[in-house]
Amino acid sequence: MPKKERAIHADATAERLFTSATVLTFIRTIASLVLCLLAVREESLTLLVVGLATYWIGDTLDGEIARWRDCETRTGAVMDMLCDRINCAAFYIGFAWLEPIMAIPVGIYLFEFMVIDFFLSLAFLAWPIRSPNYFYVVDRRIWLWNWSRPGKALNSGLFAVMLLVTGWWWLGVIIAIALLALKCLSLKWLMDLGLPVPEGRIDAAHGQAPA
Repeated sequence: MPKKERAIHADATAERLFTSATVLTFIRTIASLVLCLLAVREESLTLLVVGLATYWIGDTLDGEIARWRDCETRTGAVMDMLCDRINCAAFYIGFAWLEPIMAIPVGIYLFEFMVIDFFLSLAFLAWPIRSPNYFYVVDRRIWLWNWSRPGKALNSGLFAVMLLVTGWWWLGVIIAIALLALKCLSLKWLMDLGLPVPEGRIDAAHGQAPA
């Protein structure tokens, strides 16, 4: 199998929790979380932004390392998603704590990112691919709007940058609702596509597939 295809398709023998990429994921997650918690305690927006930057930079680096060292796994992809959400929640809840006027747009965004987007992101597990980064082999339209580089920037960066730069809560509401609508549309596309179900029946009495 060509190297490019090996990178796309999951390999059960390569699955493990600790790789150079996941170690970096854990480090950036803890560092960003600590910075955000300290920011709330010190009531420092600057420190909160440093926590966000730590999350974003670390999230970019762990993905690049996974691909560079060929240690990209489904386990690592799921851990990355979980860590993204705790970092995201720490920043936005801290931001709403420091800037209460932002509570409404933050609430809408967190529902979109931590519920609907999380479900969409986990859907890759229904196909034998390593991460959502390769969902284009399943459905290019869903991948383009959610996990391509421009799609990730739109979904993860635009909202935070606009809130921090403008300070306009109403603009945050508009962007958050637009992102929510995009995720709901992506969810419809996913449901139209259908999630494949492995063949075979689980024995209800013993929790095992029949021989």
